[in-house]
Amino acid sequence: MTQTALIIGATGGIGGQMAEVLLSRGWKVRALNRNPKEATKSTPHLKGVEWIKGDAMNKAEVVAAAQGVDLVFHGANPPGYRNWKGLALPLLESSIAAAQSAGARLAFPGTVYNFAPDTFPLVAEDAPQKPLTRKGSIRVEMEKRLEHAASEGTQVIILRAGDFFGPRGTANSWFGQGIAKPGKPLRVVAYPGAHKVGHDWAYLPDLAETFMRLIERADELPAFARFHFEGHWFDEGVEIARATARVAGISDTRIKSLPWWAIYLAAPFVETFRELIEMRYLWKKPLRLDNRKLVAFLGVEPHTPTDLALRQTLAGLGSLPATASAAPRALALSGKV
Repeated sequence: MTQTALIIGATGGIGGQMAEVLLSRGWKVRALNRNPKEATKSTPHLKGVEWIKGDAMNKAEVVAAAQGVDLVFHGANPPGYRNWKGLALPLLESSIAAAQSAGARLAFPGTVYNFAPDTFPLVAEDAPQKPLTRKGSIRVEMEKRLEHAASEGTQVIILRAGDFFGPRGTANSWFGQGIAKPGKPLRVVAYPGAHKVGHDWAYLPDLAETFMRLIERADELPAFARFHFEGHWFDEGVEIARATARVAGISDTRIKSLPWWAIYLAAPFVETFRELIEMRYLWKKPLRLDNRKLVAFLGVEPHTPTDLALRQTLAGLGSLPATASAAPRALALSGKV
């Protein structure tokens, strides 16, 4: 029988990628949006998605949209780091209520915000969660609420990952804002962190494929299942900037540092900049997600080669110079163990 999923945040990065992979597996996909007509226009690649008018902050509308579904995927985040306190938990509560009402499984992409440097550099799923930031505390509370929902009978899958990059929905990510400028051919590459400090990145098509493989074997999982996705780890964080320059066909001598001084100057007037500063500690020390539990269960972590992943990302951002031709679109054929 065909299964049905409701995506919350399908116009975003991981939500859109999940919609794609679910459709490719033969699922019916619904997506909630306040303006379905505009959402349809902005996501021509999501042919087959049933857009439902509704506000993810309105619990009743999310519950109504979820009737009869087998999966609720919560991919919504407050835009631009703004108003996490006021938005993040209510958005999740709507999805929890929807999954409970429908008797559906709930899938949730976690982050590294939960962790402080005392757990670095290699962080397992059960590492102590003593966050340094407000957003980290909110993320810990979100996972606690999901664990409580699981204790009441809702099946939950959490897959934590590092910073996102990918062909769609990442213009406002750290990659799209801190490394490559969207919308014009790349000429200069930036890097936001200390060059020799390792950093973890999640290529969204790989992350979505990993979620899909977990969902397809969910009957083998406990009610509350939590995994770590390693993705693309760089021992020296600046290597992703060098690889980006290589893929774009420009000299890696044109890698510049992110002007944090300007962000600090503007922070009193720009909420997003204040939030970026709060998370800067993640660029100063290495944090690598330990994926051994994931590999033990799946056998392999889906992994697209770095140059291909970056080429697809730059093409999707409109940042790939004409001299650097895009390779054919391909999902990971290799695995990472």
